[in-house]
Amino acid sequence: MSTKQPQQQIPPQDIEAGKPSATEKWTEITLLPEWEEEYYLVYTAKKYGRWVMLKTLKPEYAEQPEFRRMLEKEFDVRYNLAHPNIVMINDLEEVPTLGRCIITDDVYGDSLRKLIDEDRVTPEILEKLQHELVDAIDYIQSNHIVHHPIRPETIYFTENVGNLKLIDVGFDQRRHLEPADASEDIYRYGCVLDEVLDHVPAKLPELRKIARRCKDPDPKKRFRDVQDLHLAFERRNSNQVYVFLIIFLLAMICLLTWLNLTRQ
Repeated sequence: MSTKQPQQQIPPQDIEAGKPSATEKWTEITLLPEWEEEYYLVYTAKKYGRWVMLKTLKPEYAEQPEFRRMLEKEFDVRYNLAHPNIVMINDLEEVPTLGRCIITDDVYGDSLRKLIDEDRVTPEILEKLQHELVDAIDYIQSNHIVHHPIRPETIYFTENVGNLKLIDVGFDQRRHLEPADASEDIYRYGCVLDEVLDHVPAKLPELRKIARRCKDPDPKKRFRDVQDLHLAFERRNSNQVYVFLIIFLLAMICLLTWLNLTRQ
């Protein structure tokens, strides 16, 4: 996406008492072709001068009742979700020329797919995938949300602070998720992590081992659940600390030995 201009707030005198006109309300509506989904188009726009995103049915589906219900159901499922690493839904309303739209927070930044393709994966991004993405998956599963497969195209990093945002967080909600649903999330997470590791200079064998276990063809050999995956990362981090401490202690012993020898 191109760099946005500073937001232009609408002066109070330009807003009539009562409902403002659509012209004042919506400006700079722009299609995002790279975000196109099977049934939906996605736009960026300004609502009263504030950047938002609009998700609406493609014209060929817009008037069909079953697809309109699908849009409304996704809104109902996602409206009450609140997590720092998923895109938040704000409203469902009619937008001039577009029709009924789900309105979400704007996600201004780059997809993980773009970062991978441009060889811009950093240690910070890798760290966020280990923690923020896993936290987001855990939250979605704890709310029994059914969603499309997690993939680099649906993971974004905001431009200014680099926060991870998952943009496709669900279209249905169940009383409980089947074990196969949780296992599929872990598999897809492993695919993402494995691809990212292909584009970092270090080998990182422990992370590669975690990714490969997530992707094991036998679901019984994968991590049992997201909590188990969390623990795998925590054990890895703990091991790194222990290794650092051992190296530090050995270095201190060598230094003290050398000092003692020089004094003799």
